[in-house]
Amino acid sequence: MRRADRLLQILQILRRERRPIAASRMAQELEVSLRTLYRDMVALEASGVPVRGEAGVGYVLEDGFDMPPLMFTAHELEAIMLGARLVDGVGDGDLSRSAKDAIAKIAAVIPASLRGHLVDTPLFAPHFERDGRPKLDIAVFREILRDEKQVTIDYRDLKGEYSRRTVWPIQLSFFRNAVLLVGWCTMREAFRSFRMDGIEHHEVLDDRLPIPRKTLFVRWLKDRDMRKHEWGETAADLSRLRGV
Repeated sequence: MRRADRLLQILQILRRERRPIAASRMAQELEVSLRTLYRDMVALEASGVPVRGEAGVGYVLEDGFDMPPLMFTAHELEAIMLGARLVDGVGDGDLSRSAKDAIAKIAAVIPASLRGHLVDTPLFAPHFERDGRPKLDIAVFREILRDEKQVTIDYRDLKGEYSRRTVWPIQLSFFRNAVLLVGWCTMREAFRSFRMDGIEHHEVLDDRLPIPRKTLFVRWLKDRDMRKHEWGETAADLSRLRGV
């Protein structure tokens, strides 16, 4: 790999991550020595790229740095198309159309020599027919997530028990047999997952989330990791998260 290409790849790695990245990790991905990686970082800093590094922590690209879009590689185009086909297989109708529109926009601007790697990628994903279809439009809940609004749901769990809860939504999880709404349940005062096909009615509240969704997401990750450590993530364990 030419040095110019390697410097661009380093920038791409730094843009991809939000946390500091160890020099050893970048060197391993680029298949170069640590000495070469350190020289490259010095070259980037000398050219004015706001890279901040700390011994024992790693490198991070400071906010505010902008660079023109990079040309896609064949591997990146294959990944994009496979991702779009996965969305088409598991997402709602609006997401499926948006994935196809995004592919059309990308295909319109990339060189003809690369277009085949995108459009004719021999990588496919299945279309899943879920056992339980959501009673509500999933696109509505995606908008709720974007607006960071609270929502009250009338929910019936897998045991048939009914409850009315106020939820602070943090994400939608798409699985083969179900779509789950993950959020903080004010009734249980804990993070819970609700099957979308179990939500019989919902009401979007005027109140925004009292805590930013990104902060709630980080707390949910820590809570999930703690549960994994305590009792493992088996199929039986996961059932405890679905609206209990």
